[in-house]
Amino acid sequence: MERLEKLANLANEALDAHAGDIMKTFDARVGLVPPTDEDDFQEKYLRLGLIATESVKDDQLVAALPFYDTDGSGLALAPHLATKVVYKDVLPEGYDGWTGDVGLLAMLLLNEFARLNVVENGGAKGIDLPSRKEGIQSLMAAWAATLPSPEEMFEMHPLMWDEDDQEKLQSSSTKKIYRLLDDIDDDSSWLDEKVWSADRSKFPALVKILVGDEVEERPCFSPDGFRYAVSLVRSRSFFVDGSTRLLPYLDFANHDDYDSYELTGGGIGTLWGSAKGALLKSGKKLNVGDEVRISYGPKGPADYMLDHGFVPPMCRSGGAVTAELSFEVDDADRFRDDKLDVLEYETYDLAPMEPLQTFDVTGGPGATGEPDPAMLQFLRLVKLSGKDAFLLESIFRKEIWGFMSEPVSEDNERGATTALIDACQTALSEMEEVGDAGSTEKDQLCAMVRESEREALDRTLVYVKQEAEALDLKEYYQERRLKSLGLDSEWTPEDDYLGQRVPGGADYDW
Repeated sequence: MERLEKLANLANEALDAHAGDIMKTFDARVGLVPPTDEDDFQEKYLRLGLIATESVKDDQLVAALPFYDTDGSGLALAPHLATKVVYKDVLPEGYDGWTGDVGLLAMLLLNEFARLNVVENGGAKGIDLPSRKEGIQSLMAAWAATLPSPEEMFEMHPLMWDEDDQEKLQSSSTKKIYRLLDDIDDDSSWLDEKVWSADRSKFPALVKILVGDEVEERPCFSPDGFRYAVSLVRSRSFFVDGSTRLLPYLDFANHDDYDSYELTGGGIGTLWGSAKGALLKSGKKLNVGDEVRISYGPKGPADYMLDHGFVPPMCRSGGAVTAELSFEVDDADRFRDDKLDVLEYETYDLAPMEPLQTFDVTGGPGATGEPDPAMLQFLRLVKLSGKDAFLLESIFRKEIWGFMSEPVSEDNERGATTALIDACQTALSEMEEVGDAGSTEKDQLCAMVRESEREALDRTLVYVKQEAEALDLKEYYQERRLKSLGLDSEWTPEDDYLGQRVPGGADYDW
């Protein structure tokens, strides 16, 4: 509790002194939020949150933060600031790591930590960019200092868990944490070798940050530091106005399933006119002292777990439920090159598809288990073979992707449904190996994810098995083609005379 109070005071002192330098509207303070449900292990702890300092109505603006995307002179951090401003002369042109925008934001966050390094005798201080006015930089420094420490993140975020707990989560979900960890390791290894270790005067592996009146050590430009920064970014970033962003102080707002809105982008008033920025609006009427909550968006249990480290009630009580299945064009497929050509050039305008595709299957209220039509369309192309392969001929190249949106042949449809059934059964069998929920809170979180995904997979499996038993009732490509040519009716002897010349049958007017 003492630490949380210290962090809240640090943030509020900065807001009191400098919020007016950049934020025209910020009707909240950082404060301690008491437990909301003693019976829910996720809700029984004290935490920091935003507390209203003014009474507000539903849908009323509580806080707004301008982006200043051009030079990053504000508080908001966006991925392009890494490649075009801070690391412009460091990263190779066109740098594109496995961690994508999250990795770029993590590098910006590490640089903010380095700028706070209190090492004496000219210690490494990162890159002094973006350039900010003194008050705004003080706000940034206070925000960075109040972020959870690595030790706190070890308990709060799966990316920082120990290997045993990560392995249990790996087996509890179709959205694999090992993929994320591999991406983080690949990027951090390359950056450490090519960039950070080459200039430790700018990129310290360890920094010391003043948090209140105490100095804390944090890993920085190192593999451990990068994983720590990625976990912070995933838990605190928002997709606003076409980009994933870190939005200091707005990110203190906790999630609520109901009576809350997501952060949105829009025009906001500033001290110097108007600018684009992020808007935080109340989802219900609030009095002074009430907590201001927002929605982190419509996600499934695994996404909430891997992003924020918790599973909200809506994902546990019949709400949003999704699992993830991946399929790809087989390397040994004799028609692989033709199929890759279709995926690259003939699917969607300006958006070529990769040979490996991932799709969601859904459960929850109202879900029937019906697969995503785009998944079936892709699977029909993947399974196209034998007599159906004539559709890969160049004459059909502009039409084939459209053909795949409907059943092609009974053999092809059987191949697609079998692939889907096998994928569901494999995912379910992997989850069965985990066993029952353990006693720790991390075990319980894994169990929440596992049970919700089982529901989505089971429902999809039931639906697809029913479809597989009725393949003979579907209309396939040849039938549709004959129908479009008017050749689908039964033949009668009279049809032989239709349109033919017979003696005395002419109707000429001489």
